[in-house]
Amino acid sequence: MATTGDDFWVFGYGSLMWRPGFEFIEKAEARVHGYHRSLCVFSHVHRGTPERPGLVLGLDYGGSCQGVAFRVPAAARTETLAYLRARELVTSVYVERTVGLRFAGGVAARALTFVVDRAHEQYAGRLPVEEMARLVAHGVGASGANPDYVRNTFEHLQQLDVHDAALAEIVRRLAAPAETQRRSA
Repeated sequence: MATTGDDFWVFGYGSLMWRPGFEFIEKAEARVHGYHRSLCVFSHVHRGTPERPGLVLGLDYGGSCQGVAFRVPAAARTETLAYLRARELVTSVYVERTVGLRFAGGVAARALTFVVDRAHEQYAGRLPVEEMARLVAHGVGASGANPDYVRNTFEHLQQLDVHDAALAEIVRRLAAPAETQRRSA
């Protein structure tokens, strides 16, 4: 779990967990304190548009968040940072931060991650679950359909044995219309 040379850690709490898109030499479950995972960002590019925003996860202040840390080799530093900045900072709703994290067993490290900027116009804050489900259900952007993003993240959290009640409720609501259609057919 130790970083050697100029290797560095990247912490993923949403799609980075299941689609990092960069070279890494180690992957491990980790927890960050002082931030929590939240569907709190209006997506204008990846999972929605400005006219029809989707809703994506942000690392928001308070609590803690379990996710996945990736150790990136020193040789891939420049390329990885450029990739992550292009992916995560496209509308500047996220701010690049280095945070402390803990691996299972208590080993600590520092990791690069992206936290939500609460002052940004795309910060949604705490929306009612009905509004979150509506935005997710209708969001489509450059990276695909918003429901796929939420379902993939939820499934990967389940694999990590992470229980996220808010995402579970959104996934349940996304499935409800399909179940109703099947029953009436």
